[in-house]
Amino acid sequence: MKNVWETARYYLKVAAEAINLEPEITERLSTPMRFVEFTIPVRMDNGDKKLFVAYRSHHCDALGPCKDGTRVKPDLTPEEIKALSMFMSIKHAIGDIPAGGGKGGIKADPYSMSKGEYERLIRGFIRRLVPKGAMIDVPGADIGTGEEQMAWMLDEYEQITGMHSPAAINDKPVALGGSKGGYEATGRGVALCTFEACKDLGFEFDKTTVAIQGFGQVGSVTAKMLFEKGFKILCVSDIYGAIYDPKGINITNLLEYVKKTGKVVEFPGAQSIDSRKLFELDVDVLIPAAVQDVITEDNADRIKAKLVVEAANGPTTPEADAILSRKGIRLIPDVLANSGGAIVCHFERIQGLSNDWWEEEKVYQMLEKRILGAYKEISSIAQELKVTRRTAAWAYALRKIAEAMRLRGWS
Repeated sequence: MKNVWETARYYLKVAAEAINLEPEITERLSTPMRFVEFTIPVRMDNGDKKLFVAYRSHHCDALGPCKDGTRVKPDLTPEEIKALSMFMSIKHAIGDIPAGGGKGGIKADPYSMSKGEYERLIRGFIRRLVPKGAMIDVPGADIGTGEEQMAWMLDEYEQITGMHSPAAINDKPVALGGSKGGYEATGRGVALCTFEACKDLGFEFDKTTVAIQGFGQVGSVTAKMLFEKGFKILCVSDIYGAIYDPKGINITNLLEYVKKTGKVVEFPGAQSIDSRKLFELDVDVLIPAAVQDVITEDNADRIKAKLVVEAANGPTTPEADAILSRKGIRLIPDVLANSGGAIVCHFERIQGLSNDWWEEEKVYQMLEKRILGAYKEISSIAQELKVTRRTAAWAYALRKIAEAMRLRGWS
């Protein structure tokens, strides 16, 4: 596949065929219901004005308002945003969330901008985003954005409308109406799916070895939970490199080290290895938790892991997916494994609409119930249809979306 948009459309097509979905509905879901491209003029610190290109994709709102994701990076493409909005539709349906898929982005390098320049860019995104609002389109965080940027978005939206509207933006700080447990949600969901898959495969946690590509918000939370359950994490990587310890890495100590240094490389007691070799290590579980298209037809044949859990969006190409399937490697797809963030964003919106804020324990209990319920349903569908868990996950979601479309007369 040339890009992630082609990949998303391919997975949609395969799942649609598996459940004999009407061609009209398949066609309707093969393109966003709305895609906007707009520009944001930003006054830079030196007085010049610079123009930035931004996008927002609404994939399908049959189940509810479009929600989530604002990605900021210099090589962003419209196709990437379209694909991610489709992924969000699938994740929301999997998580039994009454929402459609939304994804936005800005083509910019946040690391080359001052804080003031970046704040003006983010606020400009909200000003020029049409439509918007808690019942229409709810932006959230993604690569290049986090709690601080969501706080700017919320403040800008409330200044525009003149109303207190905590449900209009997701992934906010708790002090501004964000949900407790929101930061850990995606990584926690990945860990919960890993636990369940390991049980299914008969793995004993304290004898299970793991390699994790990516040690950011998702990868670090996942690693911490696995380590606390006794998993032996042999290798971890970030954008600076990879570290390996055949005896297992102490994740508690690594988290402290990363907090001080900002990177995993040169962690005491571990050896540095080529990041590309992480995928070929003789481990039980491989968790790609960074970016898309890292498991490809070029390296899939050399993967020795018995279980791959996709913490990132689209880390495995369709060609590699077929290779892993032929090798008998169990794969927990991204639309299920990393849906914990989408689920807790749903909880955040509920809390914002009701002004009733939940304790962390309740958030975690409800997250576990939702994601493991979906895990069991998808495992059952995989057996029923005799398909991979990826196809089963998409089929599970498509059945729900298609039913809503039929009831609305959209078929």
